[in-house]
This record gives sequence, C-alpha cells and structure tokens, in this order.
Amino acid sequence: MIELIGLILLWFGIYYIVSSSLNLEFGYAGIPNFGKALSVLVGAIAVGGILNRLLILYFNTKGSLVEASTYAVSNINQIIAHDPLMGFLILIASIILAVICGMIVGAIFILPSAKLKEDYLGVTLLAISETIFLISIYDLNIVGGYFGLSVPDVLAFIPGDLRLWAFIGIVLFMAFLVYLFFERLLNTPFGRVLKAMRENDNTVKAFGRDIMMLRIKAMAIGSGVGAIAGALYVLYTANIVANSFTRTEWTFFPFLMVLLGGKGNNKGIIVGTLIYVIFKVLLDYYKYDIKNLLHIPFEPVWFSYILFGVIMLLILYYKPDGLLPEGPVLTPPVKKYLKKN
Repeated sequence: MIELIGLILLWFGIYYIVSSSLNLEFGYAGIPNFGKALSVLVGAIAVGGILNRLLILYFNTKGSLVEASTYAVSNINQIIAHDPLMGFLILIASIILAVICGMIVGAIFILPSAKLKEDYLGVTLLAISETIFLISIYDLNIVGGYFGLSVPDVLAFIPGDLRLWAFIGIVLFMAFLVYLFFERLLNTPFGRVLKAMRENDNTVKAFGRDIMMLRIKAMAIGSGVGAIAGALYVLYTANIVANSFTRTEWTFFPFLMVLLGGKGNNKGIIVGTLIYVIFKVLLDYYKYDIKNLLHIPFEPVWFSYILFGVIMLLILYYKPDGLLPEGPVLTPPVKKYLKKN
C-alpha cells in the first residue's frame, strides 16, 4: 500500500506539470497542441543529450556516446554519493537547461500557426512532434536511440527505498511551484488576453494585439514547463530511452486530464490529474488480476488504453466542461466588489 501511494504521488507530480502546461496552451490560448510529447522529450534530451555531453567533456572520456556516457555518469555518481551538494547542483542545472531548451523549441514549434488554425494546426504539430520523436529513436547520436543512455543519479547519496520518497518530495515541490506560477501568471491581463484569443482571435486583433506573438509566448512558456517533467522523469529513472516518450503517454493522456478536470481551470487540472493517476497506477499494479478476473483475451496493457479512450469519449459527449468548469477570472477589483456585496 505504501508503494502504491508513493507511485501515485510521483506520477501525480510529473503528470500535473505536463497537464498544467497543456492547460496554458490548450485551455487558455486555444492552441490544439497534439505534439505535447515533444516538450517532454526535449526536457529529457536536455539532460541525456546535453548534460551528459558536458560530463563527457569534463571527464575527457573516449568511445561511443553510450560508452562515454556510462563512464562519465558512473564517475559523477561516485562524486554525488559523497557530496550531496553536487547532486542538487546537477538537479538545478538540469531543470534550468530543460526550461531553456523547452522554451526555444516551443517558440519555434508554433511558427506554422502563422498560416494554420485549429485542426490543421493540431495535425501539423503532431507531425512535427512524431518526426523528432522518430529521429531521436533511430539516430544513436542524440540520446543513444533505442539503446538509451545512463544519466546522473542526483540522489546517489540516499540509499534504498528512501530515494523514491526523496524524489517524490522533489517532484511535488516542483509541481507546487508550477501551480503557483500559473496561478499568478494566468490571473493577469496576459491570461485574460489568452482566453480572448481562444474565443475569437479576430477581436483580439481588432484591439491591436499581435496574435502570433501571443501564441509564441504561450507555447514557449508551456513547452518550458513541460520540459521540466521530462527532465524529472529521466532523473528519476536515471536513464533515458527515447521510445519512452510516446504520444499516447505524453499527449493523449494529458489531454484526458485537462478535459476531465476542466480546461482553463488550474484547480480542475489538479482534480483531473489525480483521478487519472489513481486509475493508472491501480490498473498497472493489478492488471494481471483484472485480466484473470474478467477473462480478457489480450494483454492487460491494452485494457487501460481502451478504458481511458472510452472515458475520453464520455467526457467529450456528456461533460465537455469537465468536473470543475472554467469560472470567471477574479481580478482584485472583482474580488473587492464581491466582498462588499
């Protein structure tokens, strides 16, 4: 039971970071980012592809990327085991690097929206994301492709099961910071103009706002935050394998969380993410028991995909606003007025 609780908390923190960043792009700005997995992959590449190369240069290791990475990571892990400060410095550096790379890629990623809107934009973003995903799998010089790479264990100084709970603390702390960031950012004129753009971008244009620049800002911020989840994920597993960042896990499921909780509502994202993660962890943990109980004639992993697909359809048909529908933006003057009345 304690292990289940730990997994739920860990995945809640990681998925909340992804879904909240998607909520900015889709829920507020109205950008159908079907390529959300790309920002998570970029965060992972920032650690496995860039940080690892810096370590290789530092230790002056030779050989292929996989071999040199393994040797460099082994050396830095030994240092971290005796010097916890080094682990925290690498953790902070990884997150900063992931955010920078994510913001740059996000800003470039949205450029096709200058000519495309809605469905066409969504499909284009998906195609770009899938192309980069496949390149990262089959090009062994990026992050080792399907072989993968080791990455530094930033908590190498913590033994056994305590490492899981320490990392859960780090992930939840980052998720809390992301929540505070979006609560402050999206309850400003910037958040309100994003909603206006979502509803009718022609009206926003009429008031002199640059739609393209608003989209670039929204995607840069959303991708930067989404990249944090990718960095945390590979630091937790202490390795990166490119084919772990599929569109199902990192695009479809975050969309399910946003729609379930209520798009455009930061608190709704918490509810949607928590419900999804509880179901996900329980299904993964008891999948073979469920298969035997229900006599499912196929691998149980497909049962969860079918179940979440059905849930998505039911939400879209019966509850399109989610469990916590989007409410009005309570600006300070509005709050002051409500208190008086």
